[in-house]
Amino acid sequence: MTYLFSDTSFWTFVGLISFFVILFFAGVHKALGKALDDRAEKIRGELDEARRLREEAQELLASYERKHAEAAEEAEQIIKKARAQAEYLREQAQDEITDRIERRTAMAEQRIAQAQAQAAKDVRSLAADLAIDAARNLLTDGLTKPQRTKLVKSAIADVEDRLN
Repeated sequence: MTYLFSDTSFWTFVGLISFFVILFFAGVHKALGKALDDRAEKIRGELDEARRLREEAQELLASYERKHAEAAEEAEQIIKKARAQAEYLREQAQDEITDRIERRTAMAEQRIAQAQAQAAKDVRSLAADLAIDAARNLLTDGLTKPQRTKLVKSAIADVEDRLN
């Protein structure tokens, strides 16, 4: 055993054991355990916080997705309204054009009717003037009966030609 006391490895081993005993009595194992427990608790808290933040992020994502869907639906409604309004305006414009055409057609027909009435009036006036001229010629010339008959027939034929 004396050789054991002279061996440096033995004294290194005794020193190491002594060091661990001193550490044990100094309560280093408790401080080390407490430090490890505190670190584990801190990590657990961080994990809980991360889990809570993840849940909040998922809720926020769901909220934004709902808002996006609502905005897309609202945009679709706006597009539908715009299309309906455009169709309404197109129909209004088409109706207005149709009304204008009908009014212009009626005005043209009215002008044509007025022109026809004026032409008929002019023809009647001309026929009356011709009849007056014929009567004046008859009265002034003192024609014989066969001549007067011939002249009246000629005037009637002339009036018929002018009316047609």
